[in-house]
This record gives sequence, C-alpha cells and structure tokens, in this order.
Amino acid sequence: MPVQLLKIIKGQSEAPLPSHLQKESLQHLQEGCDHTNKYIQGVVTLSYPLTKLRDGTDFFKIVLQDSDSLCSQINSINVFIYGKMAEDCAKIIRRGVIFIAAGFKVTKLPTAIEDGRHGCHLEVSEEAGSAIYVCGYSTGFFCCFGCFSVAPKYVYTPLNHLKDGTIVNLYGVVKFFKPPYVSKGTDYCSVVTLVDPSNVKLTCTLFSGNVDSLPKIYKVGDIVRFHRIKIREYNGQMQGITSAGFASLTFDGTVGAPVVPRTSSKVYTFMDEEQKTIEELRIWAASNISISGPAAKLSGVQPMLFFDLTCQLVGKAKVDGSSFLLKVWDGTKCPYPTWKVPVETKDLEGEKVFLHQLRNLAVDILVYDNHVQLAESLKIGSFLRIYSIHTKQASADNEDASHIEFHLHGGTCYGRGIRVLPESNPDVKELKVFLESVDLADSQNMESMCSMDIDGTFGSVTDLELHLQRCQQLSVTVLTDHQDLSNTELKTIANSTAPQQYRIRAKLRTYKPQKLHQSVKLHCSKCNSLQEVPDGNDFDVILHGSARTAPNPELHNTSWYESVMWTTQDQKQREIAIHFVKHDEMLQQPEDTLLMIEGGTLKEIWKLTKRFKCVIPVRSTEDDLELLDLSAPFLLQGNVKYYG
Repeated sequence: MPVQLLKIIKGQSEAPLPSHLQKESLQHLQEGCDHTNKYIQGVVTLSYPLTKLRDGTDFFKIVLQDSDSLCSQINSINVFIYGKMAEDCAKIIRRGVIFIAAGFKVTKLPTAIEDGRHGCHLEVSEEAGSAIYVCGYSTGFFCCFGCFSVAPKYVYTPLNHLKDGTIVNLYGVVKFFKPPYVSKGTDYCSVVTLVDPSNVKLTCTLFSGNVDSLPKIYKVGDIVRFHRIKIREYNGQMQGITSAGFASLTFDGTVGAPVVPRTSSKVYTFMDEEQKTIEELRIWAASNISISGPAAKLSGVQPMLFFDLTCQLVGKAKVDGSSFLLKVWDGTKCPYPTWKVPVETKDLEGEKVFLHQLRNLAVDILVYDNHVQLAESLKIGSFLRIYSIHTKQASADNEDASHIEFHLHGGTCYGRGIRVLPESNPDVKELKVFLESVDLADSQNMESMCSMDIDGTFGSVTDLELHLQRCQQLSVTVLTDHQDLSNTELKTIANSTAPQQYRIRAKLRTYKPQKLHQSVKLHCSKCNSLQEVPDGNDFDVILHGSARTAPNPELHNTSWYESVMWTTQDQKQREIAIHFVKHDEMLQQPEDTLLMIEGGTLKEIWKLTKRFKCVIPVRSTEDDLELLDLSAPFLLQGNVKYYG
C-alpha cells in the first residue's frame, strides 16, 4: 500500500521500513538528485484542507518539521501530496504525527524562504512510485520505533539570540499587552511585549481571523510560550509576527500558582522540563520586572484615575453609534456619587429586578469607538476585565459633591480594551464568592444616607451641606436681560458670598430634578435616610421582585381577613393571593373594602384600586405578612399613593 499506518507494539514497529531505504536529512536535500531509495522523516506541524487541482487531481499539503534539524534556522519543509495518496493522507494525518515519505521528488519553491522553510518542497504521488508511512496516529505524539524520534522536541531561543528572518520557539514574560481588537482588515490583532532573563525586550504583533487563536493574556506578568513565531528586524529592533502554524500557551505568572496552560487548541505538547522553565521565569519576574498587582475595586477609585477593573456585567444598552453602556459591579460601593447614563428602559438589557437591587452598587461605564463592537457581543452575567478605565470628574466646582464618570476611551493606547474571563480564572472564582456574600438588602436601606450630626457649631458643617444650603437659597431677583451687567464666570460666582446679582452666559449640562416626582423625597425619621419617590417603572420592578416569593398558605384566612389564591395562566404561572380585610368580622362592599395583595403586577393593582377602596401591597414571611420596600407605597387609594 502506498500509504501505511504503522502500529507500535511494546515500543517497536510491527512492520519495519524496507531495508533498501536510507534516511536523508533536510540540509542535504537538493533539486535534481535521485531520491528513489531515500526517505525523510519528521513531525507534521501544519496541514491544509484537501483540495482539487484544475484537472480534478486531489491535492493535500502539509508542513513537515525535521526532528534532527531543530537547532537550524530552516528546519521545516512543504510536502505536496497528489492523487489517491492525498485523499488517504487527509483522512489520517493530523498535527503531531510522525510522517515518513520515501521515493519523493525535490522541486525548487520560490516562496518557501518567505515562509521561513526550506527553499525546496517535496512532491509525493503514487504514480512516481512514492510511499508514505504514518506513525503515531493511534497512540499520540510520543510513539516511536527504531530510528524514529521519541517525540517532537522543541528548542527555545532566548530573546537575546533572535536573528532576522528566522522562525523560532520562545518563552517570555508579558511586560505590556493590548487585548485582542479588530484590525483595519478582517482579522483580530493583539500586541504583546515580552522580556526574559536576558533583559532583552521583544514586541510581537499577532494577527488571526479567530480571536480565540490569539494568546489568552489576562494581566502583566503572565508567561507565554510561542511556537513558530517569525522574527523580523525593524529600525534596529527585533519584532515578532505570526507565521503559518503559530501556536501559543499562556500561564499565570504568580509564584506558586498551578501551572495550567490557557489555549483554545485541543492538541499541544507540554513536557515536564517546561514546567521547570515556567517556575524559573516566575521567580525571575517577581524580582526583576514591575508586575501589576490586583485590579482596583470600585470602593477605591478616585477622580482622574486610570485603572483595571475585574467585574460582572449586569446590564448593557446602546447609547449612540459611537458609544455603548455597560453596567457592572464588583460587590463594593464607589465612594463618590456616580453618573447614570440616561437610556430608555426598553433599550436596557439585563434583569430588571436585579438591576434595581444593584442601583447603589452598579456603575455605568461608557465605552467608545472600536470597543463598541465587542461590548455589544458581551453576554449579561459574564465576568470581565476592563483595562485602563478613566474616572472623570463631572464637576470641578466642589470635589466632594461631584459625580464621577467612568469611560473606556477609543483606541488601544495604554492597553485599553475588554477581556472576557472564564469562570475557571482564579480572580473570577474569588469575585464570585465575594458577590454571593454581599447583602443587597443592606445596600438598599443605606441609599442616599444623609448624616445630620451637627454639634451646634458651624465649623462642623461639611462642604457638601454648605453647597446644598447655597443651592436652596431664594433668588434675590429674577434677571431677564440687564445689559448693564457684564457676564461673570461661574468660577467667580462659586467663590463669592451670597446674596449677589450676576449675569451669566453658560451651556446647560444637566438639571435637577429631571422628573417632577423627584422634587419630593422619602425621609426616614429614624435613620435620616432619603430615597427617591419611585415612578411607575420602579414600582413595577419592586412588585416583580416581591412576586418571586410565593404566598405562604399558613397565613391565609385569619380572624381579621379572608384569603383567595390562584395561579396565572401565562408561562410564568405566577401565584397571586388577595386578603380581604373584615370590618366587625364581616366583609364589606367593594367600594368600602380594604384588601392586601401578594404577587400582583402594577397593572393588576391599578385595576383593583378602581373597584376597591384601598389596596396594600404585601409579601409573606414565615410568620406574618409585611410591607414591601420603603421606596414602594404602603397604601393605594384611587390615584393616590401613600409612602412611609
């Protein structure tokens, strides 16, 4: 048979090669010589899809690496297989198998040098009397026999030994990187700067049509292994670029962390001695390069800061053609009021109840330009690391009272970008445990806390309180035109004592309240907290959240109310309970009846208010019925809502 699959039994070939065949090395191949009784052996590093030539002949191409020439600059060669052999080889050959070709023809190939391979290629076909032997298909990469190599063994080049025009394998520590982004063409691009104990720096520009094929780098200090990366000299500096067959592994650079490679490839080699290499690089990097520490928390951000954030995505929305909104949280609370990007409720993706619960913890990050495409594809609930977020102060008049904004600007300078982290990532595991421990109820109760601890002296009044007092003073007069007054800068006005008369000309940036119902606040006399009066959408979200808790049947039909319960016929099959309150142990007419409802929607409650006198939204506990959130009305009577 022209194509034979050799089996290995106890380390030996079941059928040895014919005795008349002599092994030929890659360096000695020459065009025009007779190779009828010669064979060449190597490891398949790359294979291409089976195709047909114009005359209908099957054609199959592989790249063969000579295991005896790994230290040479040229250690691989293209092999062209024709006819029935091509069809048979396409079925059994995969990357990593040992391939032997006998009776081949050597032909000059002009483009081979550009690929970093041998200047000739091999042509193999049944018509030319060639034979092919494939070893290792059933037993993996490490099978061998007789003169065969034990395994594809790679030589790694230190960064200070790189030469122009070579294709090498190397290890390095990440000193800088840009997460994958869409290039000007159709490919994805990633830029990585590496260092090693030789203290030489190498910048690599990597392209791929599949973003998963690029190195999975999460932070500075990660260790990468590159196979078959091409080296070019530019302006006196060596640079790395992807070549055919490029492959990478990435490892956590933390000393003592498990040595687990990150790769999208299902087939790769990793030898025991390479683990020692990684451990040595970790120790060297810990004391020789500046490795970034843990990403910042929202609780530690300051205005005018650039930082990396590990977080969970809970909401997203399109703002306009060049910007996109991401709502994220990390379980901690920003110490400053944060800017809420105005978007329509219908445009916001995410679980509405959960977003309402996180209204004090989640922050809005606005991403721009080239980051929008990736942001649109992100899935709600995924864990992200966002690089080089900019915290911008919304107002410079009073630093304590200012809101801060979060922006991910366009471009890739300083490594700006977004990376989705797998749930197996150690930082994600730690974050998930922390998020599960966060008490969302406690966060809601502390919303808009307003401390009024004044000890009787004006010196204890904070700058924020002074700012609020200034805003609430009555106007001296209403200025309509007054051309006799010159325009005054806002900075001058802010530093002046009130009352004064001024004429200003300024651009309106924002105004409060933006909605009429925000003119009134809910105030708790016990803890002095202030909360917004919710509009219809907020109230509906609160009702949906309480509907998750099924009514407790043990609390039905007591001495002072009678209960009715049913299940809705929609997909959610929501359980609703209505408790009719008795008067003198008797039920009243609908127009005089007070009722309590569990599990109802806003629409259903409004219908009840039109027929019954009063409606109280409640929810079940183990022992009793209780009112909803403080921000929800405790009583509805007609069109009037009562809070308290």
